[in-house]
Amino acid sequence: MKTALILDDLTEAQLWLSESLSIVFPGIVISRVSNLAEARAWLGANTAPDIALIDLGLPDGSGVGLIAELHRASPNTYCVVASIFDDDKHLFPALRAGAQGYLLKDQPQAQIIELLNGIAEGRPPLSPAVARKMLGFFQPAAEPGQKQLTERETEVLRCIAKGLTLPETAQMLGLSPHTVSGYVKEIYRKIDVSSRAEAALTAHNLGII
Repeated sequence: MKTALILDDLTEAQLWLSESLSIVFPGIVISRVSNLAEARAWLGANTAPDIALIDLGLPDGSGVGLIAELHRASPNTYCVVASIFDDDKHLFPALRAGAQGYLLKDQPQAQIIELLNGIAEGRPPLSPAVARKMLGFFQPAAEPGQKQLTERETEVLRCIAKGLTLPETAQMLGLSPHTVSGYVKEIYRKIDVSSRAEAALTAHNLGII
């Protein structure tokens, strides 16, 4: 990430989000705007940024519309919501508009930095509360024939989706490799996949990672 745009109407939030980005992506060039009009003017005069941190509750409207515009005009821009809102009416419209991450600004800065660090490893930056809400929303909507995962199966799926081997997963969860292997077979059956890649994609879609 070489360039960034931060859209937030609070100067204090702009500053600590800028600091967080600079820590994660040293040398990144950051531009800051305070409302949708300024953001659209900036985008009209500049090349689209590599990453955009976008607030939703702005003086002149919702950031969801800008996320959709950016997604259409510059699909390579990594759009991340940075908001205080974690309710369904803010979260899901933003994700449908094209947001690839959702950070809650009431988290400690160290957690925000840790989540942003995951981008380089292919992990979408999702605050834990947001991930839980997504999981709760999507799990009941499983495809016909799929069964809901148990808490332990969810933990195993999260580990293997992050790239951990079976022995590493077993060590992390305090289980035997044989037991983990059994869980993996059951997980694959329940979510109707046959490979680690498919399992990782399903875990991402369910908000598990």
